[in-house]
Amino acid sequence: MSHVVTIETKLRDPAAIHAACVRLNLPEPKTETVKFFDGSEHIGLAVRPPGFVYPVLIQQDGNVRCDTYNGRWGDESFLGRLKQTYAVEAAKLQAKARGHRIAETPLLDGGVKLTVTAGAAGFGGAHCYGGLA
Repeated sequence: MSHVVTIETKLRDPAAIHAACVRLNLPEPKTETVKFFDGSEHIGLAVRPPGFVYPVLIQQDGNVRCDTYNGRWGDESFLGRLKQTYAVEAAKLQAKARGHRIAETPLLDGGVKLTVTAGAAGFGGAHCYGGLA
């Protein structure tokens, strides 16, 4: 019986992955081949959160794989935090690349509100919710 979790969210931007790791105080992700408990081997950026037996692996196609063995080998809530942090960092990088200003506001439910201002004319915030902080 396999313990590998596959998350459908695509994490495709290596710069945003690196920024998310910095923000989460994790070591820099490195490209590795990871052999999981079920014997499968996969190549990708290995993120090593504390307390995880196997790294979280972000594959080139954006898929995220990890083996937490139902939380025994790693805190499954971390996966939500990683996904949320990646989304925030990716949005910030894209906004800055287009010359927009961006402000981030943490929300009480654990979500994050991003307000992007394009020059003098802004548009109301893009929201990243999830209550996963």
